[in-house]
Amino acid sequence: MSADIEPFHAMALSRIAHELKAQGRSILHMEFGQPSTGAPKAAIEAAHRVLDADPMGYLQSAALMDRIARHYHETYGVEVDPEQVILTCGASPALVLALASTFKPGDVIALARPGYVAYRNTLKALHMTPLELTCSHAEQFRLSAEQIAAIEPAPAGLIVASPANPTGAIIPGDELADIAKICRDRGIRIVSDEIYHGLSYGEPTRSMLEFEPNALIINSFSKYFSMAGWRLGWLIAPKDHAGRARAYMGALFLTAPSLAQHAGLIAMDCTEELDRHVEVYAKNRELLLAALPDLGLTAIAPPDGAFYVYADVGHLTNDSLAFCEKLLRDTGVATAPGVDFDPIDGARFIRFSFAVSTAEVEEAIVRLKGWFAGQKPGGSPPQASA
Repeated sequence: MSADIEPFHAMALSRIAHELKAQGRSILHMEFGQPSTGAPKAAIEAAHRVLDADPMGYLQSAALMDRIARHYHETYGVEVDPEQVILTCGASPALVLALASTFKPGDVIALARPGYVAYRNTLKALHMTPLELTCSHAEQFRLSAEQIAAIEPAPAGLIVASPANPTGAIIPGDELADIAKICRDRGIRIVSDEIYHGLSYGEPTRSMLEFEPNALIINSFSKYFSMAGWRLGWLIAPKDHAGRARAYMGALFLTAPSLAQHAGLIAMDCTEELDRHVEVYAKNRELLLAALPDLGLTAIAPPDGAFYVYADVGHLTNDSLAFCEKLLRDTGVATAPGVDFDPIDGARFIRFSFAVSTAEVEEAIVRLKGWFAGQKPGGSPPQASA
């Protein structure tokens, strides 16, 4: 029996944005968590060399697996055997591998709400049961150990994301340690999505492997490494589970793109260039946080990491999807509706991505100011102009 899942509404809004652009409209794409910068220069140069000299084929780059394992030692002080590293076609297949190889249909998997739309949808597609735990503005949208301890009966698994999408919330190390202990004590397997590691604005990002060596870790080259279109990610699996997860990878996806593996290996040593991108995101974050209160958007928890601002627009609308579409059609600023991330309270939220250039953020603020000035509290957004 197939599973019914909700569409990713931001993708539909993005299609509208591209249609408007084709009509000659100026569009600012703040709907996706997609860096506007490209892959590091040295990685692109390496890709050109490979294209010229290597016919390529199916590849599981031992050099890249070794380099990722070294990254965990250098960054988090944990030891990872390269054989625990499974290269994937981005973080989404890594999520499928982690869930499908670890849990069975019917298992209950806890996760934060709001949270990334693919968590809930992938669980449903695999015939597992998502148990969403409310993380509100009052708690800075952070999942807590107390919430995990209160679940009865204990779920089979827990998805943790820090920094989180759509809120940018980072769970501090002491709380991650408490979550890990409770999950160990209760027999809950942890899947930790660490795709936004490297993107933080004060609070450091800590890997769940520092606290739970049997956690499954998801990461990708799409965010910090600015290589979304290259479709390259990885899964770190426990030693006694890596063979099973690797078998799932081979059966479902074969291998990650060969060219991307060659480029990714080089990208991992381009931190100076990549950290300059983070400096741009930090500036964009400050610009948005300074401007949004002037638009009447004051219920915001400043993001600790990632590159999103999750803003409460409940004083203006209870239909964030329609709100985002009218905002797009009127101003050319594309955003993501909260209903993608929260099926219960998301109708009153929208998400801005600031993974764009500073000039685009500045232009977006100019356009948004005039539009939001025309809003009426408690009413609906103005009708889109012709």
